[in-house]
Amino acid sequence: MSTHPGLTQHDLVDETVDEGTITIFDPSDGSEVGTVQCADREQVLTALSHARAAQPGWAGTDPAVRGSMLREAANALRGGARALAELNNRETGRPIDEALAGVEAGVSTLEQYAELGPLHRGLSLRGSLLASNFTVTEPRGVAAMLTPWNDPVAVAAGLLGAALVTGNTVVHKPSERCPHLGIHLGELLAPCFPEGVFSTLTGGADVGRLITSETDVDVLAHVGSSATGARIAEAAALTGSHVIRENGGNDPLLVDADVDPVWAAGQAAVGAFSNSGQICTAVERIYVHRAVAEPFLDALAAEARRRNTSGSVAPLVDRRLRDAVHAQVTEAVSFGARCLEGGVVPEGAGASYPATVLSGCSDVMTVMTEETFGPVAPVTVVDSFEEGLVLAASGPYGLAASVLTGSIASAQRAIAALPVGTVKVNAVFGGAPGGSAQPRGISGAGFGYGPELLDEFTLVKVVHIGIPGAGGS
Repeated sequence: MSTHPGLTQHDLVDETVDEGTITIFDPSDGSEVGTVQCADREQVLTALSHARAAQPGWAGTDPAVRGSMLREAANALRGGARALAELNNRETGRPIDEALAGVEAGVSTLEQYAELGPLHRGLSLRGSLLASNFTVTEPRGVAAMLTPWNDPVAVAAGLLGAALVTGNTVVHKPSERCPHLGIHLGELLAPCFPEGVFSTLTGGADVGRLITSETDVDVLAHVGSSATGARIAEAAALTGSHVIRENGGNDPLLVDADVDPVWAAGQAAVGAFSNSGQICTAVERIYVHRAVAEPFLDALAAEARRRNTSGSVAPLVDRRLRDAVHAQVTEAVSFGARCLEGGVVPEGAGASYPATVLSGCSDVMTVMTEETFGPVAPVTVVDSFEEGLVLAASGPYGLAASVLTGSIASAQRAIAALPVGTVKVNAVFGGAPGGSAQPRGISGAGFGYGPELLDEFTLVKVVHIGIPGAGGS
C-alpha cells in the first residue's frame, strides 16, 4: 500500500498506545471502551520465568489429566461466551452473533484437543527381535502466543489448546486491538490449570518484541501480518525458538466461463465482504472469464449494494485501518479502475466502510498485489482460464485460493498450479474438520491448526532398548 509501505492491515492500529497504556475506542460510534496497562520488561520476564518453572511439572502430568483440564477450560469459555462476544463487538466492531460463533468455535477446538492430546503418540520401529525400538513425543517447553483481533477467541483457543494439552506452558499476548477481551479470556482460562501454566500479557509491539527476543522461549506461535511474522522469524533465528506462523494472504478467486455468474457473484461477495473483509482467507482479488464478466460484475455490485443498503456491513476495527483500505481504493481508481459500488468514506463517528466493487483492475494497483483486509472486491477480466490461473498463481503470498468451475480438468490444473496451502473449489469457505494446511511464501510456515498442530508443539525422541550383552538393533 503506497501510504504505508511494508505494512499490512494487521500492523495498522490507532494511535492509542501512550505512556504504557492502551485506550480502545468502539469502531461503531467512536466511544471509549477503556484503557489497559501494558506489561513492562519485568512483567514479561516474570511471566516467562514462572512458565519455565511450571513446565516440568506440567509436562509430567498425565496426558489424560491435561485433557481433563482442557475440557474444564472449554466449559469456562462456554460460560463466558456472552461477555467475550460483547467485548469483541465493542473493541473490534464484530457483530454479536458472529462473535458468539467465534467463541463457540473456540470451545469446540478446546474440546477436540482435549480428546486428541492424550492420543498423540509415537511410532513402533522395526529392529531386532531382542530389542525394542520406538519414538516418543515430548513438549518443546515454553510457548509464547501472539494472536490477532479479527477472530480472537477461536484463533487463540486453537493454539492454546494444542500447546497446553501436549505439556507446554503458555504465555499469551492478545492483540493490542482487543486487550480487554484478551484479559478476560485469560481470567476465564488460567484458573483451570496449575499456577504458571497459562498467563496473559497485554501490550503493543514493544511487548511483542520483548517476548520474541527472549532466549527462554521454545516456541513462538504467531497469527497476524506477514511483516510482523518475518520479524518474528528473524528474531527466532537468533534465539533458536521454533516458529509457527499463519500470516497475511492475498487470496485469489478464479471464475471460469462455465459457471452461473449470479451464483459466482454470491460466492465472491461472501468471500470478500464477510466480517467486512477482515479475514486472513478472505477473497482479496478476483479473475473472471470474459464470457461471464458482465453479468458477474452486475450481480456482484448488486450484492454489495444490498449489504450497504441493509446496513449489514460491520465497521472496520478502527479508523486507521479504514484510511488504509480507502487509500488502496483511491489509488486503484486513479490508475483506471471503475468503482461500481461503495468506495466512499461515510460521514460520522466510527470506522464504517461500504462493501466496494472495483472493475478494470490490474497488477499495477496495490489492491491487487497486497492484502487489503477490508470489504473490497477488485476484479480483473481475463480472456481464458489459463490466463487467470497464471495471474492467480502470481505474487509472494500463499495462504489460500478459490476456484469456481464446472470443469474437473480446470479444477485439477488449478490445484496443481496454485502455490498455496489451501485450494477451495466451488466454495469460498468451508471444508472438512481436521484439515491442516501449511502456508507458502510470506503467508507463514508450519501447521497452524488441526491434529498436525500437536506435532508442531512437540519434539520426537527415538528410543532403543536392547538386552545387555546381546548386541543387535
